[in-house]
Amino acid sequence: MNVPDELRAAALVSKAWPYEEARKLLKRYPDGPGERGIVFETGYGPSGLPHLGTFQEVARTLMVRHALSEMVDWPSRLIAFSDDMDGMRKVPPGVPSQDLMHDHLDQPLSRVPDPYGCGHSSYAAHNNNLLRQFLDRFGFDYEFLASSDCYGSGRFDEALKSVLRSWGAIMDVMLPTLREERRQTYSPILPISPESGKVLQVPVQVVDPEAGLVRYIDPASHQEVEQSVLGGGAKLQWKVDWAMRWVALGDDYEMSVKDLIDSVVQSS
Repeated sequence: MNVPDELRAAALVSKAWPYEEARKLLKRYPDGPGERGIVFETGYGPSGLPHLGTFQEVARTLMVRHALSEMVDWPSRLIAFSDDMDGMRKVPPGVPSQDLMHDHLDQPLSRVPDPYGCGHSSYAAHNNNLLRQFLDRFGFDYEFLASSDCYGSGRFDEALKSVLRSWGAIMDVMLPTLREERRQTYSPILPISPESGKVLQVPVQVVDPEAGLVRYIDPASHQEVEQSVLGGGAKLQWKVDWAMRWVALGDDYEMSVKDLIDSVVQSS
C-alpha cells in the first residue's frame, strides 16, 4: 500500500479507535514484526447462521488492519476462524430435520449432517460456506480456517502437547475462575469419544504429553479409556482453545467485545 506522507503523518497521530488499536501493535513490535508480518484473527461459531455480528467482527478487525497499513509498511493478513469442533449442545430452532439433528447432539458441528440437503459435508460446512459468501460479497481480504481442519490435520498437535505439558499451570489459571462444583469436573481437554463421537466434558488425567495420551472414564460405558488427543481426537475448552490458537497460528491481534475482557485476561 503506497501511503502519501500527509496521510501517514495524520494516521500516526489519529485518536480514532482503529488507530489506537493499531498503535498497540507498534508498541509491541518497536523493531517491526519481521517478514512474517502481523497476523490478525477473528473467530466465529457455526452453531447458527452468520449474522450482522459476524460481519462486524470481521469489519472492525479489518479497520484496525487498514489503520496499521497507513501507519507503517508492515505485511499483514487476517484469519477468519470457524470453531466448528464445538459440540452441538442444542438443536437450533427453525433448522430443518430436527430429529436428525437431535440424533447428533454433543457431536462436533463439523460432524453433524447438513440438514438443508445442500450437499455440504456437515452442518458446520453449510454455515461456513454462507459465512464465506457473506464476506466475499463485501470484498473482504481474509484467509479462512476451520477448527476441524486444524485439529484433524495435526496442525494443532504441537500446541496440544504443550497444553498437556503445562497442565498444572493451566489449571492454576482456570480453576479459581470457576464455581466449586465446576472445578470438580473441569478439564482443559475435551476428548471426542471413539464410540459415540461426542465431545465429552469429563475429568481427564494426562498419561504421556509427548504421545498426546490422556485417560478418562467414558460417561456412557463407565469404562476407563486411554486415547490420543492428537489428530482430531479432542478439542480444548474455549478459553484454553483461544490461547492455543494464538500460539499455534502466530496471532498478534484478536478483537473481543467488552463482556469477554475477563476471558481475554485468562487466555492471555
